[in-house]
Amino acid sequence: MDMTLTELKKHPVFHYFAELSSIPRGSGNEKGVSDYLLDFATKRNLNVIQDEALNIIIKKEATEGYEHVPAIILQGHMDMVCEKNKGTVHNFDTDPLELQIKGDMLYANGTTLGADNGIAVAYALALLDASDISHPPLEVVITTEEETTMKGALEVSPEHFSGEIFINLDSEEEGKLLVSSAGGITAAQGLPIQRDSLPEHTNVFHVQIGGLFGGHSGMSIHKGRGNANKLLGRLLNGLSEEFDFNLSSISGGLKSNAIPREAEAVIHVPAAHATRVPEVAAAWEVTFKKELRTSDPKVKITVEKVDDLPERVYSDETTRCVIHSLMLIPNGVQSMSQEIAELTESSTNLGVVSSTASTITFISEIRSSVKSLKEQILKQNEVIARVTGSSFTTQADYPEWPYRKDSKVQKLFEEVYEERYGKRPEIVAIHAGLECGIFAEKLPHIDAISLGPDMFDVHTPEEHLSIPSTIRTWEYLVSALIEMKAYYN
Repeated sequence: MDMTLTELKKHPVFHYFAELSSIPRGSGNEKGVSDYLLDFATKRNLNVIQDEALNIIIKKEATEGYEHVPAIILQGHMDMVCEKNKGTVHNFDTDPLELQIKGDMLYANGTTLGADNGIAVAYALALLDASDISHPPLEVVITTEEETTMKGALEVSPEHFSGEIFINLDSEEEGKLLVSSAGGITAAQGLPIQRDSLPEHTNVFHVQIGGLFGGHSGMSIHKGRGNANKLLGRLLNGLSEEFDFNLSSISGGLKSNAIPREAEAVIHVPAAHATRVPEVAAAWEVTFKKELRTSDPKVKITVEKVDDLPERVYSDETTRCVIHSLMLIPNGVQSMSQEIAELTESSTNLGVVSSTASTITFISEIRSSVKSLKEQILKQNEVIARVTGSSFTTQADYPEWPYRKDSKVQKLFEEVYEERYGKRPEIVAIHAGLECGIFAEKLPHIDAISLGPDMFDVHTPEEHLSIPSTIRTWEYLVSALIEMKAYYN
């Protein structure tokens, strides 16, 4: 595909995606994009609501002949994960994304693209703006903070909706219809910091784990990719078995729902053991490269001597508890589904390690399609917090989306897909938190499905979107809406 951005923007979906890309919209920073959506609807005389959570609900009447079809709730989220490559100069609070075309893929320059889930918003806006597409009554809901707490979906009022058919546009693989998703919860352990004076005759080292691929903690957790926080814990534990040392800082990862690509710590080592630090680190790098030879072959440990000496360091007890927490907090796939082949049933991701002057916080994203298993992993984290003397809190508890065997909308989309492409779409459940579960709990009568175009490396600076797949999925969605006139008699 040989196309410029100017040419691509002539397509209504990419026109609106480009407009969205010019508006900063990281989770928690959605006021600007929410106001943009409000203005969009107001200018077109569409019924619009902006609620206290900054969710936007836009309603459009049915076109002629479709008044008898149940209203369609089209849903996506306006926020995006903000990740950038080291060295990339970009302020996600103020700067627009810099879109780039490479082959038939759309990227952002050195940052996440925000196709997750800006593409859903672009589809919805293109449909709301169109005057030549037949469709049932539309109730478009664009939520906030999906990537962090799902606050928008959790706070949206069901009183705003009359629709019976729910189409979520937050999927990432063309040709797959999603019919079920995992529930989840975020768990945080807060370890109080005790400090001691800097020991005499101490050498200071900055150690870092990097070179990891990362990825979405639901969609990529089964791929066996390295978690920088867990690898750093193993490295620190390995060093502690060779000699005593104290930490003075530690951090890793940026988002609980992204597999951390980098983690770092500053350690204070008795001068007599200083030469052992790079030696032990080099040995662990060999181990990590062997273990991750397929999933993360570029994993790297960097050790640098630091000249600046702080006045105080973490106490021996705090240092031990940090290492114990990193070693004990569960991570990765915990169980596989016995009903759906190759589906991760339960998992947890130690996504963030951060610190303030008083506390080191360990944040995990826990997922499961079985409520009791989600609670079991949560309880395991709570027990570890108790053992290490840490506080324990949770947030963003959201329900699973159960499979509905008698789904009429699933059957419709299957038939339309087969008619267009000569084959049936794949019906799948995913190990990720879709807002469908929250809406299904609020609106138990809805018949729901989720779809979307091909996206790759979501939640990383390598995120990219297939241009032809985006166009095909748009045409498929429009065809299904048109077919509803005959299907829902």
